[in-house]
Amino acid sequence: MPPQNASEDTIICYAPLMITTHGIWQGDDPLKYSLPLFLLQLILVVLTTRILVFLLKPFRQPRVISEILGGVILGPSVLGRSDVFTNAVFPLNSVTVLETMANIGLLYFLFLVGVEMDIAVIRHTGRKAIFIAFAGMILPFLIGISFSYLLHEKTQVVTQGTFILFLGVALSVTAFPVLARILAELKLINTEIGRIAMSAALVNDICAWILLAIAIALAENENVNLSTLWVVLSSAGFIMFCAFVVRPLVSWIIQKTPEGEPVSDFYIGIILTGVMISGFITDAIGTHSVFGAFIFGLMIPNGPLGATLIERLEDFVSGILLPLFFAISGLKTSIGAIDGADTWGILALVIVLACAGKVAGTLLVALLYQIPFYDGITLGFLMNTKGLVEMIILNVGLDQKVLDDKSFAIMVVVALVMTAIITPAVTILYKPMRRYAPYKGRTILKTKPDSDLRTLVCIHTPKNVPTIINLLEATNPTEKSPLSIYVLHLVELTGRASAMLIVHSSRRSGRPAANRTQAQSDHIINAFETFEQHSGNVSVQPLTAISPYSTMHEDICNVAEDKHVAFIILPFHKQQTVDGGMEATNPSYRAINQNVLANAPCSVGILIDRGLSATTRIAGNQIAHHIAVVFIGGPDDREALAFAWRMSSHPGNTLTVMRFVDGSETLEQQPNRSDPRVLTVVTDTARDKQQDDEFINQFKTRITNEGSIVYTEQVVKNGEETVAAVRSIDPVHDLFIVGRGQGVVSPLTAGLTDWSECPELGAIGDLLASSDFATMSSVLVIQHYVGSELEDFDGSPESSQNHRETFMDRSPKMDRRPSQL
Repeated sequence: MPPQNASEDTIICYAPLMITTHGIWQGDDPLKYSLPLFLLQLILVVLTTRILVFLLKPFRQPRVISEILGGVILGPSVLGRSDVFTNAVFPLNSVTVLETMANIGLLYFLFLVGVEMDIAVIRHTGRKAIFIAFAGMILPFLIGISFSYLLHEKTQVVTQGTFILFLGVALSVTAFPVLARILAELKLINTEIGRIAMSAALVNDICAWILLAIAIALAENENVNLSTLWVVLSSAGFIMFCAFVVRPLVSWIIQKTPEGEPVSDFYIGIILTGVMISGFITDAIGTHSVFGAFIFGLMIPNGPLGATLIERLEDFVSGILLPLFFAISGLKTSIGAIDGADTWGILALVIVLACAGKVAGTLLVALLYQIPFYDGITLGFLMNTKGLVEMIILNVGLDQKVLDDKSFAIMVVVALVMTAIITPAVTILYKPMRRYAPYKGRTILKTKPDSDLRTLVCIHTPKNVPTIINLLEATNPTEKSPLSIYVLHLVELTGRASAMLIVHSSRRSGRPAANRTQAQSDHIINAFETFEQHSGNVSVQPLTAISPYSTMHEDICNVAEDKHVAFIILPFHKQQTVDGGMEATNPSYRAINQNVLANAPCSVGILIDRGLSATTRIAGNQIAHHIAVVFIGGPDDREALAFAWRMSSHPGNTLTVMRFVDGSETLEQQPNRSDPRVLTVVTDTARDKQQDDEFINQFKTRITNEGSIVYTEQVVKNGEETVAAVRSIDPVHDLFIVGRGQGVVSPLTAGLTDWSECPELGAIGDLLASSDFATMSSVLVIQHYVGSELEDFDGSPESSQNHRETFMDRSPKMDRRPSQL
């Protein structure tokens, strides 16, 4: 007869001191001790996740897919089917430690999500994004209600209403962090559809957190009673406390930190402790601990403090601890629980209808706002992104017995499939290139004299602003040929949830800048707005691009394509020192310039800034400049001369054009092309030289009576003579404009590129930009848009005629404004 105190419950006991082993040489099994077992589990989870990330990278799948699949593989669906593997690596007595560490990782990850998320963005999203967010939630929520009656088992202890809420939220949520990474992978982050999707997902995410808090409150209390009300009220009180007490304290910490100085480790420690305190409070009042961490993260304003927190935590939390949470989800997922054809049919129906509901709701609102049909469908697929929030909902539902094993497994598979199909679907449906009508003004040469010169100015810091404004002013915008300037402030993405492109309106509110980046943007915007107000025939559109340096050139090229820009101006990656030398500021700037030169849809100029504010001034308080052009030959040099010639129309500017002629060939050695008895082969070099001669002849014809333009030719035979000739140029000039010389092989520059510090500037540009060149002049190195070489100069009479009818039709004397003479 069994004893009276026998129990049917299984009790797992282990020695409290069995944390670390004495070593295998002492006969200990490391897998019987908690620390080495946890380390092995962590190693398996991270390795499995990384292998899947590598395997799925060609399919451009987000990392969350690999993390969930890694957990499924380690769980009872695949490897866990072996009792030997499960008992050795994932025994029952290790689950508590594993889940505890996973939840700590989740706690800090949700804190980082809150830090990255800018609530102020919601105020600027507009009705379009808000309506798209709600429309994308309502239909999937209704579908969740329908399927809840099929999935809800009569044996489940929770009410039908609580089950409906969990299922509806899981189907209707959009994962904001995962969507941001998908858009960045697809290069859509700064497109119109990307901005709408991000704004709508942000609204959706906030709504999902509110619904999750309500769902947890209902799940922990079987009936809506006074305790449920206390949970909701205390959660609202916690939010108010964070908003009116915690946020001012954090702002005080930021103010106590001198500008440019790192945040004190003491304050960082307090904030990280505050994350755990917030998690403890929200868990104690009846909501999930991650809710408190998320709200606490929202209280951290964008700026140096947020960037520091993200920099210190993100790699460890996202790369090591967070995969543990998804592994736990996978370990709880048993695909075998989805048994029978009818259950698989329900699964397929849930996927199709939930996805279709999201797409249909989003498309309906998109069409109301006149968004194209295919763009609306694409937007709907993007809003189907699932990830962390849904997995939290499902895990809480499983822990609270709201979901059984079968419902949990079905919803995990739904999340995987719906997220996995997004990238292929968007790639097929969305063709952004069809949105751009082809335009011809991709170069200065192709810009018609009676149209505006569209210029994209890229700026990293306000230091380059005065020189760039003086350069633009010297281009002499007129009523006939105005200047359209797009000012792009380039800001490195430091841990935010997503890159973004901000289109600025005039800031007239007088409010102080929230952080250093905004203060720099305000300074840049104000400087260019002042330039616009004091200069006629100039329009300025300021923008800010926030993205990683590795992809920043894509933002620059996309803006140039979108705005039909003919010329991009980039700052050089070196700046002048007090003693006149040149020092590198940020090596990433150089990589950006090189990538833009390789991918730009128009002509590009790199500005070496040595100041451009000459002492000579003329009427109207305008600065006069002495400009020099070194012309060797090729499309880049022709483009450089075209830009310099436009600047020569300014009443105060003087232009000196020095053409270097190859003297290595004698007249006897040159073929007589006019003699029909001589068979000649026209090579690319000969054709290019012919185009140079035609261009220079047209230029000399136009400037015959221009006293402010001087044209000279100098015969040189090799690179050494070229260097000597360049060094002999009168130092009175404050601006050199030269071509990059890309693709041009000339004996005049032979050997110069062998010792180049910056090959992206070309032979002459690198010489002028070097520290040992005895000049204080700024240098503008121009690369002609490579895609239009054949269009501009194909050697045909028609091409030459079209060329003359565009740029060469202008006259410097006619372009000068009488009021400035």
